Amino acid sequence: MKVLMINGSPRKGGNTSLALDEMVKVFDEAGVETEIVELAGKDIRGCEACGACLEGEGGCVFDDIVNETAPKLEEADGVVLASPVYYASPNGTIMSFADRLFYSTRFSKAMKVGAAVAVARRAGVVPTYDTLNKYFTINNMPVASANYWNNVFGRLPGEAEQDEEGMQTMRILAQNMVFLMKSIELGKKEFGMPEYEPKKLTNVIG
Repeated sequence: MKVLMINGSPRKGGNTSLALDEMVKVFDEAGVETEIVELAGKDIRGCEACGACLEGEGGCVFDDIVNETAPKLEEADGVVLASPVYYASPNGTIMSFADRLFYSTRFSKAMKVGAAVAVARRAGVVPTYDTLNKYFTINNMPVASANYWNNVFGRLPGEAEQDEEGMQTMRILAQNMVFLMKSIELGKKEFGMPEYEPKKLTNVIG
């Protein structure tokens, strides 16, 4: 099994990295492969709604780290979106990245387990967590939870390690992801995947 982890922080080795590293320890113990995609230093444009990705096999017209990550998302059993909190929401880089990644990829993401992680100095973790979860809930992806909201506190480099409750939350979140992924894999073998009816689109006007 494999988990794709997206680190939306512009700072490599910062508190968001520490939160993800705590999860990796659990995944390693469970024999789950992980790959962390770092968005730090990447120039990532936002979606322009050009519609090019709706043609053929999909893919974004801006050929950057989004298209590079797409095959990794397709083969993953679980996905973690992690972001520092900027102005009580995810930072702009991970939003632009996730908008384009999830929309431009035409393959099914159903039953991949999703988890959102927010890292903050103080406030804004809950709206950040809620915003990141929308990428999962619109794609038939079960959302993993822990024993608290998936957040860690820390401002200066390394301070996240002092948040014992936050680090514990990361470990429990990873444990629950492992359980869900393995349970879903067993369910696929026993019952197969759900058969969905064709998508219906209804405009509010017209």
